[in-house]
Amino acid sequence: MSGETQEVGSKVVPSEADTRGRYLYCVAENSQETDLGSIGIDGNNVYTIPYQGISAVVHNCPAHPYESKDNKVVEDWVMAHEIVVETARERLGTVLPLGFDTIIKADEERDPEEMVKVWLKEDYQRLREKLDKVKGKVEYGVQISWDTKIVSEKLIGKDRELKDLDQEIKSKPKGMAYMYKQKLEKLIREKIGKEAERCFKDFYEMIKGVTDEIKVEKAKKEEKPGRQMLMNLSCLTDKDAKILGDELEKINNMEGFFVRFTGPWPPYSFV
Repeated sequence: MSGETQEVGSKVVPSEADTRGRYLYCVAENSQETDLGSIGIDGNNVYTIPYQGISAVVHNCPAHPYESKDNKVVEDWVMAHEIVVETARERLGTVLPLGFDTIIKADEERDPEEMVKVWLKEDYQRLREKLDKVKGKVEYGVQISWDTKIVSEKLIGKDRELKDLDQEIKSKPKGMAYMYKQKLEKLIREKIGKEAERCFKDFYEMIKGVTDEIKVEKAKKEEKPGRQMLMNLSCLTDKDAKILGDELEKINNMEGFFVRFTGPWPPYSFV
């Protein structure tokens, strides 16, 4: 980071130019001035700036973004950000997490802490509404994948059209069998697409019944060959995780299906 420093005894501390920003981790439903300790990015001291029953959780920083070409450094920063948000949730109660690298800086007339309070004042109603929305709730991640080979075999076994075409291939000469095989593969892809839509709808309804709100995220590419992610969900709930876990276990026990269930997390996806 740029900026001059000055020595105080044996300790090097940032100059005023280095601390004209306030790095925002989250907003908490708490009005106390609280020191959370040196748990922030790069070991920075984290504390709260209260305003009318809510607080911004911050550390002092330069008025420019955290940037690095070293992926490991960035990963450490993001992990530290998440640790602070989780710590704030445990110590202060309901929180609204902010994205990594959210910084409020001073202007010509007001110092950075005043600017944070200006932001809290201007966005107060919206922040209060969001805090009320997620109060007492946590987020879980749910990813459901299937094995396309197992699904294809099951479809051929129970679908009359696919079964007949599969049997017909075995009776054809090599050249013609290849053409029929291409036809079969195309038909399987179409059937798998419809089966994926049906499964998504069924699983969504199962999960919806035991959560308060669901956000559908973009499906990710699976690392294991032959696996395809059907759905990637963020789930907001105040219910016991076991209730959601029991529903997911039903899906995980289905042949060819695999479930990842992570959390609880602060409600990043819903604020």
